[in-house]
Amino acid sequence: MPRPIWSGSVSFGLVNVGVKMVPAVRRKDVRFHQLHAADGVRITQKRVCPADGQEVPWDQLAKGYEVSPGRYVVVQPEELEALDPAATRTIDIEDFVRLEEIDPLYLDASYYLVPDAASARAYGLLAAAMASASRVAIGKVVLRTKQYLCAIRARQGALVLSTMNFADEVVDPAELDGLPGQVEAGERELAVARQLIDAMTVSFDPTRYHDTYRQAVLELIEAKAAGQQPPAGAEAPQPVPVVDLMEALEASLASAKRTADQAAKPEGPPRPARAPRRRAASS
Repeated sequence: MPRPIWSGSVSFGLVNVGVKMVPAVRRKDVRFHQLHAADGVRITQKRVCPADGQEVPWDQLAKGYEVSPGRYVVVQPEELEALDPAATRTIDIEDFVRLEEIDPLYLDASYYLVPDAASARAYGLLAAAMASASRVAIGKVVLRTKQYLCAIRARQGALVLSTMNFADEVVDPAELDGLPGQVEAGERELAVARQLIDAMTVSFDPTRYHDTYRQAVLELIEAKAAGQQPPAGAEAPQPVPVVDLMEALEASLASAKRTADQAAKPEGPPRPARAPRRRAASS
């Protein structure tokens, strides 16, 4: 099991459920180090003051907030510590809401909450009750001196906590430039677009989707480490400008239907293997 990053309790009315928080996602990014291209030696980062060109040690660094170009307000560590939220070990549930009411924009990182030995029964009861009611708990948690809004939901008998963005952190679409606004779609175009969506609709299966870029990078690294020629990358298809929207929709719908028909077609019995031809005996 991944190492816990937090331990405490979930407060549900007068019931406290002891839990440990562990990451729910294992990141598999391919990470590189910066090297000196001439000799392949890993480089180091130094903190240098541009005013005198001298390296600045850690004990001489200060935090500054830029209030105008080139003007900073310096804030001392003890001043920030005085403002830190109390590092409580409790996740207080404030409300229950329906999951479909939460826009995915508000969800951030996810963690599993695992019960301690003394809270297994209360944990199971809370998870079962939330699953039965189809509700998500909303509360707050303090992680590493920062307070987070969070959502707790039941998933396959486990409680999952997702940190959330606050409302003033989510960008309103009204602030975006270039959105088309209300588009007047013809009934025929809308009908074909809906048919295309229906033809491409499947039950969500996360195992259908793979990080092909990461796999290609790992194959490149493996080949170079073995002294082999790296595999040639495939050229990305160039997008074709849409001239006739209706024509493009109908062509897309026909292609989607062909793909669905091929996927639904049962595979026939395997063909018997052909016997190898005998070579004519040489005279």
